[in-house]
Amino acid sequence: MELEQLALNNVDGQWRDGGSTILVDLINPATAQPFAQYRAADEQDIDLALQATQRGFALWRARTALERSDTLRKAAALLRAQSQDIAALLTREQGKPGVEAQREIEQAAQMIEWNAEEGRRVAGENLPTRMPNARFSTIKEPIGPVAAFTPWNFPIMLSAMKVSAALAAGCSVVLKPADETPMAAARMLRCFHEAGVPEVALQMLVGAPALISARLIASDAIRKISFTGSTAVGRLLAEQAGRALKPITLELGGHAPVVICEDADLKTAVAALAQIKLRNAGQICANPSRFFVHQRHCEAFVQAFADVARNTVVGAGDQAATTMGPLANARRQRSIAALVEDAQQQGARVVCGGQACDSAGQTQGYFYLPTVLADVPTHARVMQEEPFGPLVPVQSFETLEQALSLANALPVGLAAFAFTQSLSHARYLSENLKAGAVGINSVMLMQPETPFGGVQDSGFGRENGRQSLDAFLVTRSVVTAC
Repeated sequence: MELEQLALNNVDGQWRDGGSTILVDLINPATAQPFAQYRAADEQDIDLALQATQRGFALWRARTALERSDTLRKAAALLRAQSQDIAALLTREQGKPGVEAQREIEQAAQMIEWNAEEGRRVAGENLPTRMPNARFSTIKEPIGPVAAFTPWNFPIMLSAMKVSAALAAGCSVVLKPADETPMAAARMLRCFHEAGVPEVALQMLVGAPALISARLIASDAIRKISFTGSTAVGRLLAEQAGRALKPITLELGGHAPVVICEDADLKTAVAALAQIKLRNAGQICANPSRFFVHQRHCEAFVQAFADVARNTVVGAGDQAATTMGPLANARRQRSIAALVEDAQQQGARVVCGGQACDSAGQTQGYFYLPTVLADVPTHARVMQEEPFGPLVPVQSFETLEQALSLANALPVGLAAFAFTQSLSHARYLSENLKAGAVGINSVMLMQPETPFGGVQDSGFGRENGRQSLDAFLVTRSVVTAC
């Protein structure tokens, strides 16, 4: 069967094929079959995008903050208006159920609106002077063209978050989405363009990630880099940015611990965790992934979560009954299987799941059953490596100090969760868990209003919240003698 050929590079005002000889297949995770392909960008495409982004920066920064804000709000409205069609593309290329795809698009629209409003409030200040007949002041200015790199797990939301913040600050953007999920991102770009963002101010390059990232970061045209993805790739990009003396925001991998205290309301904890643990088949950077449960509740927690897992309908994302879709690609399926096998070898007990499966009516696809593992030792790989899948590894603890030690044992710190009815325990954990974001009796960490980012090996810099535009602005000091 001949595959549909897509022009997915947006360069200098045109959607075009990449100039490379590399053809990239787009694969439906629910069938493991390719359904389209595109040609990757080459050096000439990248250089043309770099030239265009400088022109785009000059055009876009010249608009008033109010004009930019109005344009971004129009983009959010267009994204909502086209959400049904875009959600279908997202499900096809990424695998998540339609309801989750719609939720992601709504979250993206909310983040665009938040940044649109924050852009209206960018302001310098007048400072007290220590010299007579002089005035001290500051001006906030856009840093310049931005290179933004986003992953495949939330290709719309994470792209919208970076793009809208940079645009709200007055910067132009070259977006590099994940090779696996460029179609939905392309539709998002069209919404921005239709709303009035100059096409040269927002471009997109796909394919050849190593070539694109290296060339963008090294170019004098790019003044800021923002990346969400794995720690390994983040280290590489940080090295490249360091050589170029350019600021970089990194939101990297995690392995979020969950502490279920002795005084926790178990029913509340399971209900809250279940709504996020299996979302996107567990492929969320801030997903709860190491479960430390007080020995009083441990077996009851395991059985309650196993009931949730067994009642989860695993299937293709375009089927109405599906509550968990496939993993995004074959390597995720292999990785999950290897972690489960290792856990068993280390003495863990598979309470439910523990194997790949077929969707109803499907014979292929990257499906894996939601899996609950009990009695998992600390040295098992699943407790040391981010699983990024529908795994619930559970370990019991006796004291809160022991639980905190287990939770903080890894050099990553993106998110952490705790469930307790004690104010003192809540304060102790919120102050001592090593993570950029902590949820106490809640799993809703990434909102437009809440700054989000990691500590230690989970990266640095913050996105969202009142700080969302800071990374894309520079402060100019002005001293005026009267």
